[in-house]
Amino acid sequence: MSLLRLAWRNVLRQRRRTALLSLVVVYVTVAVLFMFGFLDGYGESLVEAYAQYVEAPVVVAREAWWEDPDPENGFPSLPPLAHPLVQAATPRLSLYALFRSPYRMQGGVVLGVDPEGEKALSRVPSKVGEGRWLQGPGEVVLGYRLAERLDVRVGERLVVETGKEALGLQVVGLVRAGVGNVDFGGVYVHLEDARRLAGGGVGATHLALRVPRGREEGVAKALNQVLPEGFRAKGVWELMGPIRADYEGSRLFYVPLLGLFMLLAAVAVVSTTYVSVRERLREFAVAESLGLSPARLAGQVALEAALASGLGLLAGLLLGYALLGYTSTHDVFGPLMRLSVELLPEAGLSEHLYTSIRPVYALYASLLVGLSALLALLFPGRLVLRLDPSRYVKGE
Repeated sequence: MSLLRLAWRNVLRQRRRTALLSLVVVYVTVAVLFMFGFLDGYGESLVEAYAQYVEAPVVVAREAWWEDPDPENGFPSLPPLAHPLVQAATPRLSLYALFRSPYRMQGGVVLGVDPEGEKALSRVPSKVGEGRWLQGPGEVVLGYRLAERLDVRVGERLVVETGKEALGLQVVGLVRAGVGNVDFGGVYVHLEDARRLAGGGVGATHLALRVPRGREEGVAKALNQVLPEGFRAKGVWELMGPIRADYEGSRLFYVPLLGLFMLLAAVAVVSTTYVSVRERLREFAVAESLGLSPARLAGQVALEAALASGLGLLAGLLLGYALLGYTSTHDVFGPLMRLSVELLPEAGLSEHLYTSIRPVYALYASLLVGLSALLALLFPGRLVLRLDPSRYVKGE
């Protein structure tokens, strides 16, 4: 305890140097907290978009359909499902088609849905900004940006053509989901219309399941143990496609970068401590001649580095969590995300992104304090261990 008190007194005695060290640690701590909060928030935004708008928390389909999403690889009847965490299930039929308005045409994917079943599983029905959601066959709901491209409005007709069938459908609603795939490419028709467009013989291409948040991969894995041969369940992370690789690549890039950032900050702390120790060698020599062992003096140096960086850590945690608290409740990144959605409309990005707040970020940032103390023990501490007290006491 006396060594800690002595180290604390030295930290306070050199206030300007302590403030400089603490500022470096504050900067790095805030950067570490914000970057982890941003990355986790980005990941949660993707999961939210794909689970609630683009795909579903869990999707079950035939292996053949996963490899080739042709409606002919769908299933005529629904497979049996038995899992206590499945809260809702609804069939879907997706197929490629050509959309033709009186003025323009464009290709895309039609999603045939059960209107009532979709309400229990997806948020798309609740995001109809103009008109209404599907009620029966003969109707179509579009993403509002796709409707602008096709130059079609609520009440007008849209022709949907596949290689086997064509239907003239009335536009009854436009969706404003704030998710690129839905707003720029969403086309929702009644399941019966989708079956006609597919040429008949196909009941659905896949089955969408709602499960509790965070249990998607576990439920998919459990279902794969009981599903009939030739069927496979995928959790939302598997459904993301290329954007998942982009997200995981970002983590692989930024986490080592933050580690290097923390190492450089620790080196900055230790280099300043090293200069301080060199200036105080006579002081250490006197302390050693009075009975303090070299090992305890080296420990004091490490404690001083840890205390100085600990003060910075404390201030950095306060600032960092305050920043995360603000950005987790305010749509600060909205303009950036809306630009990203415009540039990558098929990536499944949401127009809103909020940072995450997790206590474990403090643990990551506190590694900087331990690293500073360790380096201080290895380098400035060695000066004290190799100190010749008689030389400095005599003033040589």
